[in-house]
Amino acid sequence: MHEAQKPQNELVAALRSLFVLAPGPPGPRRWIATRAALSMGIPLAALTLAGRPDLGLMAGTGAFLALFFAGAPAAERARVLPVIGAVLFGSAALGALLAPSPWLTAVGLVVVAVVGSAFAFAYRVGPPGPVFFVLMFGLSGMITSVRDGARVTEPWVFLTTLAGGLIFAYLLALLPAVLPSERARQPRQLREILPGPWLGAGEQWLVVRIAIVAALGAVISLLWVDPERAYWTVSTGVAVVGMSTVRNHSFARGLHRTFGTLIGAALYLALAPLAQLPWAFVLMLPLLQFTIEFVVARNYALALVFITPLVLLIAGAALGDANQLSTATERFVDTAVGSALAMASGVLRERTARQ
Repeated sequence: MHEAQKPQNELVAALRSLFVLAPGPPGPRRWIATRAALSMGIPLAALTLAGRPDLGLMAGTGAFLALFFAGAPAAERARVLPVIGAVLFGSAALGALLAPSPWLTAVGLVVVAVVGSAFAFAYRVGPPGPVFFVLMFGLSGMITSVRDGARVTEPWVFLTTLAGGLIFAYLLALLPAVLPSERARQPRQLREILPGPWLGAGEQWLVVRIAIVAALGAVISLLWVDPERAYWTVSTGVAVVGMSTVRNHSFARGLHRTFGTLIGAALYLALAPLAQLPWAFVLMLPLLQFTIEFVVARNYALALVFITPLVLLIAGAALGDANQLSTATERFVDTAVGSALAMASGVLRERTARQ
């Protein structure tokens, strides 16, 4: 009886977690969220003012860098963020290089997912983990994709603008170093901030699961869904697998991802008409970024409510996609596929462990 009730109890606990805000320190999180919002908002606003909102959007993707080691001392961020920035830029460069070929892009997507996760786990990178390496690869491939025989955006334009955005996010991350309280903190050396490389048994299983999810997600997208959307399916799977080796972590995370994306898609449909106004768009993206970083440590589903419209607005603006309902529906389907694959890989891991 006890064994029969365990799956039911786990399901109830996972459903309850959708509506629970975990305790978190509001002070530090507020400043972390502010830095992330400014890293996106300032380049977007400045280049929109200069008449190039397209470049502002590309530079704003450099704000992904601000999400890593956000709670570390500024002196430690100064040492470690160039490494993370190089991985993000390398992911983007590979995505742009392979963009003309759907099959090569799918292979690259799996490679970035596996290598990025191995790097993140082996060197104890911590949140947000490898998912943004996959997202950067996918967004780069989409922004520089080939339409009617020509690139939507030339790779050198995107990569140069992205490099500027990454540098700006890096400098903004160091700004607290002027405070006496920050200067008083003793920073660790880079080899202590990124210890390793070392993969324990749990981390090895996470990498294996991500490899399986990425490969299946890419193949399913290529053959039955849409090759251009494969990055969303795979990034969803990577995010749901997560960084925890705790039993049933992926099941709860998959529920959060699916429900959060469903509500986030509805929010996207509400915001999309406003996003047609240039300055409303400029205000909207950093506001979404701020909200994401403020709540993500407390409730993952709630964060997805805002992550979904953020990424969809960026993607829609980059490609000029005006069919918002179709976009929202497609992303929910992609999320459901990626979440299902990740949750299924968790079941496989549990069965193997029992054997």
